[in-house]
Amino acid sequence: MKKTLLSLLILSLNLVCLNAQQITEAAGWFEAAYVKWTPVEGAQTYNVYYSGEGITDRKIDNQLIRSYGTYFRADIPGLKAGNYTMKVTAVTNGVEGTPVVSGNLLVKAHDRSGFAFANGRIPGAYKADGTPKDNAVIIYITENTKNTVSLDVTGANANPCVGLQTILDGFKKGRDARPLIVRMIGQITDPSYLLNGDVVIENNNNAASFITLEGIGDDAVADGWGIRIKNATNIEIRNIATMNCNSGEGDNIGLQQDNDYIWVHHNDFFYGDAGSDSDQAKGDGALDAKRSTYVTFAYNHFWDTGKSNLLGLSESGTEGLFVTYHHNWYDHSDSRHPRVRYYSAHVYNNYYDGISKYGVGATEGSSVFVEGNYFRNCKYPMLISMQGSDVFNETKNANDYSDMPTFSKENGGIIKAFNNYMTGQRRFVAYGAGGFPNSTVDFDAWVAASRNETVPATVKTYQGATFYNNFDTNASVMYAYTAESPEDAKATVMQYAGRVNGGDFKWTFNNAVDDTSYDVNTALKTALKTYKTSLVAVQGESGNNGGDNGGDDGGDDGGDNGEVNPGDKVHNFTLSGKTSTFFNITGNLSDSKGTVNYGGLTLTMCLKMESTTVIRFTTTEESTLTLVFNDGFNGKVKVNGNTFNAVNGVLTITLTAGTHEITKGDTANLFYMSVVYKTTSVNDPNAVTLKIFPNPVAHRLNISSAAEIRAVEVYSLTGTLMMRSEGNAHTLEMSDLKAGSYVVKVSTALGSYQQLIIKK
Repeated sequence: MKKTLLSLLILSLNLVCLNAQQITEAAGWFEAAYVKWTPVEGAQTYNVYYSGEGITDRKIDNQLIRSYGTYFRADIPGLKAGNYTMKVTAVTNGVEGTPVVSGNLLVKAHDRSGFAFANGRIPGAYKADGTPKDNAVIIYITENTKNTVSLDVTGANANPCVGLQTILDGFKKGRDARPLIVRMIGQITDPSYLLNGDVVIENNNNAASFITLEGIGDDAVADGWGIRIKNATNIEIRNIATMNCNSGEGDNIGLQQDNDYIWVHHNDFFYGDAGSDSDQAKGDGALDAKRSTYVTFAYNHFWDTGKSNLLGLSESGTEGLFVTYHHNWYDHSDSRHPRVRYYSAHVYNNYYDGISKYGVGATEGSSVFVEGNYFRNCKYPMLISMQGSDVFNETKNANDYSDMPTFSKENGGIIKAFNNYMTGQRRFVAYGAGGFPNSTVDFDAWVAASRNETVPATVKTYQGATFYNNFDTNASVMYAYTAESPEDAKATVMQYAGRVNGGDFKWTFNNAVDDTSYDVNTALKTALKTYKTSLVAVQGESGNNGGDNGGDDGGDDGGDNGEVNPGDKVHNFTLSGKTSTFFNITGNLSDSKGTVNYGGLTLTMCLKMESTTVIRFTTTEESTLTLVFNDGFNGKVKVNGNTFNAVNGVLTITLTAGTHEITKGDTANLFYMSVVYKTTSVNDPNAVTLKIFPNPVAHRLNISSAAEIRAVEVYSLTGTLMMRSEGNAHTLEMSDLKAGSYVVKVSTALGSYQQLIIKK
């Protein structure tokens, strides 16, 4: 349904091909650009640069470069509007090859309209021109790093803060005024530390604090957890898909208690898990706001959500409450677009696309300005509690105040409507319209003849006798904006709402069914539950670095079924779930099968060995496979079709070079596995100009290497792997290790080196 971004997708007319490398797609987006290319055989890594708007060949962060098996992609967020080019170079043995360069890429500015930008505020950690604010700190969160990413935060209870929520907890006190940008990459399941199932963003309402949570590219997904904002100011959330939310609060994204200057935009909202109430089959709220003001919700895509936007709950007053909804795509969603209590809300240029219950609902003295929206087959475009279409019984052709009300018989609010387009609605009653009985009392909205027309104080709600506050014509309150025609707004929304290019998840609704049905779409539900990212590797996270063997890595279940890069491989299910660049893992995880202590590690997450469980991988030389199960497990495990018996929870066998498969023997729970090669080169450190210091070490170990680092491992003197860091890491946090002697192994592009170190 999304249109091709012809105006933005300016591809290079003369694609350059070298050693099989070719740019296949490049485009600008809103304050961002991206490039895709084919892999280069033998390349270990890639360097990506961009030029434009006064910048020449600026290198991007490694984490922005990802492998998707058959192609690579790099995204650049934080660009000011203008024209750019992107350059890609393959790196082999530390040497860059001949680059390939994109054509001109047009980057557009974000639409910073709405109440979130009142009073000169710019929410989030980016400037008004789209570039990071001064002194901004950027962290990257992936499935592999969600529990291990670290940052020193001023005012935190202890430093470094480790894990996403712990870092956010550090900012909770509002003492660290550095702008914080959290960049999500790929599909991220529940981090080990959440607050009632949510990632919670707070900064103690410090006006000098700015936080942005953003997805990178078209496939950033918060899978299973919610995002909650409270006691916060200057917050931005963008370019993220939320699906399968099962948090205690229930909202995909929720604003709760004492927030202001919040901007949530260009996100995709999908089903959450069913709640306990009958109206929560599709989850609780998709994007709700309570006790928050100066908020903008824009360019979001709601996919058949049940309760899309609740606004207000227990504010018990109407003063100073301002929210904007614009350019959102309500795509076959059911209700609450928004459902407003108390607030002054500006709802403009949204696309209501097959709405089975109602569009905008006004209650509890709210004032809602509904402007320039496109309503297609929206059952009731606008409703006011306890009057008009809210209480009209079509069968009886009369009002029914007992059975018909939609809003729990709350007092009404007033809707002012201007320049909306409607088609296929069941009923809409304008104030004073002919053909409807008593339409000056039983109306759905006051329809203005002009944008600046005020609603007379004589126009009141049937229940509550409240009137419109005319906030939209108050120059001291209202912001500057430009409303499109409903037809143009529909086109804009369909082109730009949601994540980059509409996101990686595609779905086409059947209007003949889905326009009127508010049941769960079981096929869509299944697709969301079984969704799996096609991301294979993030550069800098794996020994492969996404480049060896032309990138022909298998992508099923986040695995790497074809990796042939030598080096020991370790998989800890507690830290990494099923995501691996070496093991291709199919099966179900569980965190309720007990705790296993192995090699100084505390393991709490396991892979259930069931009939459908399969683990595949490829080795290039003789190696030792170790599998760690529950303590006391002495049952059978199948490797390559042969049966082996574990001894007290551990199985260790020798493997020849080749492709291997682990399957169920007896029912078991697998917590950890490793592949250790029999022969590992230990080169002269001078050959790779490598140093490990300080020694002895108390906290942070530093590694200096002229060659690219692929992995760093720390072993006990008995050979137990204690820690592992993949990617070009130059520091290693040793604080959690007990005092004693350890062997540090550093694998580089030119070989590997081992050194005995002492931990104080």
